[in-house]
Amino acid sequence: MKALFDFDFRKFVTPSIIKIVYILIMVFLVLGYIAMVIAAFSEDALFGLLMLIIIGPLFVLIYLVLARAGLESLIASIRTAENTAELIRLAGGRPPFEVGDAPYPGNPSAPQGYSNPTTQYPTQRGPQTGPADGGTTPPTNPYQK
Repeated sequence: MKALFDFDFRKFVTPSIIKIVYILIMVFLVLGYIAMVIAAFSEDALFGLLMLIIIGPLFVLIYLVLARAGLESLIASIRTAENTAELIRLAGGRPPFEVGDAPYPGNPSAPQGYSNPTTQYPTQRGPQTGPADGGTTPPTNPYQK
């Protein structure tokens, strides 16, 4: 209950209430199925029997599968966000919800031969920088041996 009033959104509430939401969806689908069967029997006995045996269960099954898939997708994206925050924490950083207004850590150093990596694009104004030799060869890859 305390997580509902967390205005910094440090903890996800959805995983704890998703079971209740799924149960409510199932209850509403069953109530809708019963209402459809009653309405169909009030129109015609054959239509009511068709609704009771074929159309109603098919309707409920399709909507239950769609609801389940949507809820699973929501939970998967939340778990991805939680795992990403944990990976950032393990790598020595702070997840975005912990940073707040703190400055971002420094950018990595520029590749060899480039004095300012932000001015290497022709759409930006300012001096163009290129490889140290002045030619067209790209900088060496520091990750290749």
